Formats: sequence, C-alpha cells, structure tokens
Amino acid sequence: MGGIIWIIVVGFVAGIIARILSPGQNNPTGFILTTVLGIAGAFLATFIGQAIGHYGPDQGAGFITATIGALVVLFIWNRLVARGVISDPGNR
Repeated sequence: MGGIIWIIVVGFVAGIIARILSPGQNNPTGFILTTVLGIAGAFLATFIGQAIGHYGPDQGAGFITATIGALVVLFIWNRLVARGVISDPGNR
C-alpha cells in the first residue's frame, strides 16, 4: 500500500514538472488532469523499470524516471490532441 501512495505522490510532482518542461499549446489544463497524467507517467516508469529489472516488485519509480514517464505520457497526449483523436477539456 505504501508503494502505491509513493507512486501517486511522485506522479503528482512529476506531472507538474513535466507540464513546466513540455512546450506547446496542447498541454493539459487543470490541476486534476495534470496530476492524472503525472501519475500515469509514474506508473509507466514503475512498470517499465520493474519489467527490465531496475526496480524490485515493491519499489516505485523515483522522481527523475517518473518525470521522464510523465513527459512520455504528455507527449502522447499532445499527439492525440493534435490529431483530433481526443479533445482537450481545457480548450472548449
């Protein structure tokens, strides 16, 4: 249970950092969407890290790898919004 809470906290911070580092108009707007994308990035980084053996089964991603994961998720978000596959809730 502590590992999941750690991933959520790290994901929140990583989402904010990724949003600051990622240029462009298709960035998600709003506190909750930024947090969700950051948490998704932290889970992605944790999953990949555990799959390649970098993290143990009870370890989560650190701040740097979670931020990289959040940047990957944010890049995917930007591409989906740019192609019109999904709509950006902040730009209505």
